[in-house]
Amino acid sequence: MSKAVLLALVATTLFAQAPLPPPIPWSGKSRQLIAKSDNKWITVAENTGFQATPTYIQTVAYLRQLTLVAPELRMVSIGRSPEGRDIWMVVASHDRLFTAETLHRSPRPTLLVQAGIHAGEIDGKDAGLMLLREITVGRWRNLLDRANLLFIPILNVDGHERSSRFSRINQRGPDNAGWRTNARNLNLNRDYAKLDTSEVRAIVGVLDQWKPDLYIDTHVTDGSDYQYDVTFGWNDTGYSGHATRWIRTTLAPQLNSALRSMGHIPGPLIQDDLAQGLTIANLPSRFSNGYGDVRHIPSILVETHSLKPYEQRVLGTLVLLQAALQTAGEEGLALKRGVMSDSESRVDPVPLAWRVPKTTAAGPEMLDMLLIESRTTPSTISGTSRVEYSGKPITVRRAVYRQTEVATSVKRAKAYWIPVAWSDIADRLRMHGIAMERISESREVDVDMYRLNDPKFDPVPFEGHNRVTATPVVEPHKERFLTGSFRIPTDQPLGDLVTALLEPASEDALLQWGFLHPIFQRTEYVENYVVEAMAEEMLAKDAALKAEFEKRLATDEAFRSSPDQRLDFFYSRTPYADPRWRLYPIGRER
Repeated sequence: MSKAVLLALVATTLFAQAPLPPPIPWSGKSRQLIAKSDNKWITVAENTGFQATPTYIQTVAYLRQLTLVAPELRMVSIGRSPEGRDIWMVVASHDRLFTAETLHRSPRPTLLVQAGIHAGEIDGKDAGLMLLREITVGRWRNLLDRANLLFIPILNVDGHERSSRFSRINQRGPDNAGWRTNARNLNLNRDYAKLDTSEVRAIVGVLDQWKPDLYIDTHVTDGSDYQYDVTFGWNDTGYSGHATRWIRTTLAPQLNSALRSMGHIPGPLIQDDLAQGLTIANLPSRFSNGYGDVRHIPSILVETHSLKPYEQRVLGTLVLLQAALQTAGEEGLALKRGVMSDSESRVDPVPLAWRVPKTTAAGPEMLDMLLIESRTTPSTISGTSRVEYSGKPITVRRAVYRQTEVATSVKRAKAYWIPVAWSDIADRLRMHGIAMERISESREVDVDMYRLNDPKFDPVPFEGHNRVTATPVVEPHKERFLTGSFRIPTDQPLGDLVTALLEPASEDALLQWGFLHPIFQRTEYVENYVVEAMAEEMLAKDAALKAEFEKRLATDEAFRSSPDQRLDFFYSRTPYADPRWRLYPIGRER
């Protein structure tokens, strides 16, 4: 036996079962939704007692067979992965409207459900396969009478095929799970703003062309133990007020009711340590539901609980998806009206970030949280403390902190101007479906531009980019934009997205993702002996400058001790210095 084989056997034995907290017994009514063993359309997950999930090839084969007998279904490839696999979407339409042009004109609302953006979190795929069966050859055939469905079973198809029993240490089933990131090690649910990946470009293409009225992205949690088995949330204070109100008052109550009636425990999204309370965050546009919000598509992020058995998680997802499709069909007119109202709104100023407001005199909002008893003990391994869960359900009152206050905003620009030399930035915007004009002759335009002071670069890459932040300072300019430059108006349905991508202070601005790094380079230099001579002459002729220099020496230790900063103080005030150094090249039309 080779050493490699021996090590693999030892690893398999040693790590055969991850040391997870004890499960809570569960026997939900939703088990009635599992297909009988003699059902021709039983899925791999059901047929194996929810021990296994089908491979990519098995998933595609199941869908091909189902579409052969269900005329309401058609498979559409929305793109290809870096490793060359098709990314499939199933279109379910009572009227057999199988193109983007025909479906988005349908009077019926359209629900888009996406699974496997993190391919190890694959509950949505198996739930979606069951849903497709039930709405075509099963018990829920009437659902397509009032709503259309778009279903993407696996978005991260390459990560899905990097399958292993050691993929998700903190997750209770299935036996084999895919990988979180794609073949280029990028997290697809951090890519919606920058669009580096073919997979997210494909889903953004669906959002732009097929125009769904409701968007659900299915995940599985990481983190702490608690009683909830299905949690979901949305940007509760964002860019789409009408859609948010519809989710909060119409959809969410229906989802919660359906889940409870089938034996599940729904709850809010939990993204942090509950010892400090629950924070309800507005996620930025790199995430699916943050991106849906900024482009005015009602968007739900679903997280089943990783420590619950796979059967319970898949069935909970199925119940939620069925309830969402039914609610969309019943409340379709109000949903469509809300989406239209948000798309026609022109908020000014435009929010760029949110925060939790200061606690009022009445104190924070409180919520009874359904948690699991735990204790904290000293750890000799980490040198800090460890958490141990007992498996005993408890109810604990916790503070709720909602990001309802705008932390950063900007006055809405009439339009943004992108020079022809930066046409790659316009290309990124075009991938989002943003409308723009390309000028056929040079034009002088009065614009505001930003000087980016005090840039700070991340020392290590994040999602393939070394991010940067800087302090933007407005400067008025009369700028000449050459033939081929781009004017991007904000008076369009995606005007808020334009602002979020092009404003330097926005957390997911293309600048902060590193697409404009060259503007931070200084490419013309000067010898010190030249600056020394110029500085002496400048000090002798300008008393105000001399006073400013001396004050800086007296009050700024870093400046006083840096020869480069002291010399640059003078060089930057000469006509030899580059006036475009750190000047953001994209102008804001007043």
